[in-house]
Amino acid sequence: MKKYLITGISGFVAFHFLEYLNSQDNKNEVLGLDLNISQEVKEYSFENIKLNLIELNLLEYKTLEKAMVSFNPDYIVHLASFSSVGKSWEMPLESFLNNTNIFLNIAEIVRHNNINCRILSVGSSEEYGNVKEADLPLKEDMPLNPGNPYAVARVSQEMLSKCYVNAYKLDIILTRSFNHIGARQRTDFAIPSFAKQILEGINQGQSEIKLITGDITVVRDFIDVRDVVNAYFALLINGKSGELYNVCSGKGHSLKDVIDLLAKINNIKIITEIDSKRVRPIDNRIIIGSFEKIKTHTGWEPKFELEDSLKMLVKSI
Repeated sequence: MKKYLITGISGFVAFHFLEYLNSQDNKNEVLGLDLNISQEVKEYSFENIKLNLIELNLLEYKTLEKAMVSFNPDYIVHLASFSSVGKSWEMPLESFLNNTNIFLNIAEIVRHNNINCRILSVGSSEEYGNVKEADLPLKEDMPLNPGNPYAVARVSQEMLSKCYVNAYKLDIILTRSFNHIGARQRTDFAIPSFAKQILEGINQGQSEIKLITGDITVVRDFIDVRDVVNAYFALLINGKSGELYNVCSGKGHSLKDVIDLLAKINNIKIITEIDSKRVRPIDNRIIIGSFEKIKTHTGWEPKFELEDSLKMLVKSI
């Protein structure tokens, strides 16, 4: 029985990781940590997982240390983060502190207590910043150019990871994860927000639905959360320590493409209206990644198409 410590256990990625872990033949034990754990999470039940939950502030070193040392994990899946690019412009201090200091706490606790484990340090495609189309698809050796507070914090976490690998030989796998979508995602993110507005309009009997949006011309590499957690598991088992991996679909879609697909799925006409308040001060125009490296090292590749992901998202709202 392997032991997995998962931070951010209340998040939608954590739920899907648990589902994937539960699908494995062997039984595992999980310690889930989060600042606030909802009743829904407390009622999680998985046949092949012994699930333990602790509510704590991951910024409080001593409290976190007690939980980690007592559990003594084989793997740490660090999912807790201040994950909204938009909100990082509104709350840059909180974004930076959460996305760097929490990771630093985890790394220091592992180092000082000689916990023999592998850490998955999750980063973001936002680290690449604005790129030229000639540079696509983005590979891991592309120079970084973070263009928002969230991205800067993720770059800092990545640099800290490399320091601990090189200086202290910690076993850390790093990712740059691209925009993932799927069932249970919070509706303060763009695509779940669109889906929620559409379903509310349908329930009100509207034949034509107006969506209030930000800039819908930007292109992103959207990847199904089920593919994401499959990739994370593959990296924990077969990834190379100290290496960095893109987790992406390798395909680009504009937000307008997404809205058109949502209109098709729901058989409804949609018009859009841009709210200037939702347009970010700086935004990356196009982000499309290459998953060649992770496929070479682990055999992983994405399975789900964007329309499949959107259908699952709509069903979950």
